[in-house]
Amino acid sequence: MKKLGNKKSKIEMRDISMEFPGVKALSNVDFNIETGKIHALIGANGAGKSTLMKVLSGAYDGYTGKIYIDEEFCNIRSPKEAKVKGIEIVYQEVDTALIPYLTVAENIMLNSLVNKMQGKQWINWQVINASAKKVLERLGVEINVKTIVEDLTLAQKQMVLIARAISEDCKFLILDEPTAPLSNTETEELFRVVRELAQNNVGIIFISHRLPELFEICEEITIMKDGQIVTTKKIQEVTVNDIVELMLGRQYDESFVKYPVELGETLFEVKNLTDQDFLIEDINMYVRKGEVVGISGLVGAGKTELCKTIFGALPVRQGEVLLQGQLINIKSPYRAVRNGLALVPEERRKEGVLVFEPVYSNLSAASLSNFTNILSFIKKRAERCAAKKMITELGIKTPSEGQKVAYLSGGNQQKVAVGKWLLADAEVYIFDEPTKGVDVGAKQDIFELIGRLVQMGKGVIYASCEVAEILGISDRTYVMYDGKIVKELETSQTSEQEILYYSTGGQ
Repeated sequence: MKKLGNKKSKIEMRDISMEFPGVKALSNVDFNIETGKIHALIGANGAGKSTLMKVLSGAYDGYTGKIYIDEEFCNIRSPKEAKVKGIEIVYQEVDTALIPYLTVAENIMLNSLVNKMQGKQWINWQVINASAKKVLERLGVEINVKTIVEDLTLAQKQMVLIARAISEDCKFLILDEPTAPLSNTETEELFRVVRELAQNNVGIIFISHRLPELFEICEEITIMKDGQIVTTKKIQEVTVNDIVELMLGRQYDESFVKYPVELGETLFEVKNLTDQDFLIEDINMYVRKGEVVGISGLVGAGKTELCKTIFGALPVRQGEVLLQGQLINIKSPYRAVRNGLALVPEERRKEGVLVFEPVYSNLSAASLSNFTNILSFIKKRAERCAAKKMITELGIKTPSEGQKVAYLSGGNQQKVAVGKWLLADAEVYIFDEPTKGVDVGAKQDIFELIGRLVQMGKGVIYASCEVAEILGISDRTYVMYDGKIVKELETSQTSEQEILYYSTGGQ
């Protein structure tokens, strides 16, 4: 990596305020970061941390307050102005930041293609590909640079974004939930790169809801709540419990609450299921009424592909899906919904919500026929009334049911993604990494919601690479490895070590 020299640089954000319609996202915030430091910025969903970083990176220009770099005022009002000052950001929503129909190399070297090739008739693709490959090698990632980005996994897309950011000679790098889609091995590789960047005098702002990893990588921590800074401390001066209590403003019980539910007869069953491209093979599983069935495994094990195949989003090569003993048609998500299945997908902004539509439209999306008259016109009053009730029941933080989902925090977007299925009254709920990118308080809300579902006799499939969550919330778990179920375990009789053993190919 290119040495930036020993000269320290410092950003000072002073008295920053930002408002959206009906919401004050930031209120007189002061935040500082120096080069050579890895600084954690955390807070509950809606605390304002992502908004603050979007101000710093030039994505939001409607703020008040001032930004100084080395005591010099910088009027950052666009991403280009931020890049000129050496500020780069890697967003949590990878698909909104990448161009899916371009290659890996083109996405990594995008800034060079746009800014340095203007006026040139020919592009040296050999140089572009070689440069992109060199950046990926620096990350320790093996991806063919000629691969089209839409063909990558979510974890690979995240690494492409990080590669693009470090391909520039940035002074300050903002990482918004960078490890959320990564495996343990990929996370360790990322940490290696982050440490090397800090040693080369780059300032890292690290946003994550995985609190234990902050103690592994960060030196300082700033905690936000309700659009304000609560405190800034050295990381060794606080504990995980201290952080959680400062984030939430109250004590937090990190234990999982399991509701006592008597398991009923088999509700849902999958037999010899294989998808068209053999991403999953010969899957056999069942779910009883009132049961939470975990699907565990590492990133890339096939959990998401299994969820999508069951829901009809991936074509089936062979196999059967039965609901209450009856064979059902899952050739499309439409058919899956008609048969009582619901999916809360991993990539919520891309597949789980309509980000530029209001909350009430999202909540009614899976059950729109319940809100139309005989002529198929939508009954807006009934739609809004049902949305208000669901907002209250789920504790969705929004100024009104008419707020666009794009302006909600990640945790509240996830609640909207779940809420639409509650209105649809499904029989089997499939959750794919439902707590990714949400804070500890929102996680507890999701667990309580699942508890309510099983008390109603619903079946729940809970896919996650977070073994602690699988152990805490499921009754049984199927462990996946390389697209296959390799082990079925009773959760009360297993351990994290046993699940990880089978997740890594143990026999």
